[in-house]
Amino acid sequence: MEQDIKLTMEKIFDLIEKKEFFKLGQKTTVCLLTLKNWFEVVTSSACIKPEDYNQEIWETISYKK
Repeated sequence: MEQDIKLTMEKIFDLIEKKEFFKLGQKTTVCLLTLKNWFEVVTSSACIKPEDYNQEIWETISYKK
């Protein structure tokens, strides 16, 4: 019997045990997500000019990736 499995953003975010953010250089943010099964996911975000860098904005962008 085939079962429909629906993957929602809520279910994905529920898998996250811990999130950490690191600023690299002057304009890059790295997001490290540790899942409940101890798998790690790494994403990043960056702006073009260092003067446009905003930690909160780039953390949100890298997290949502």
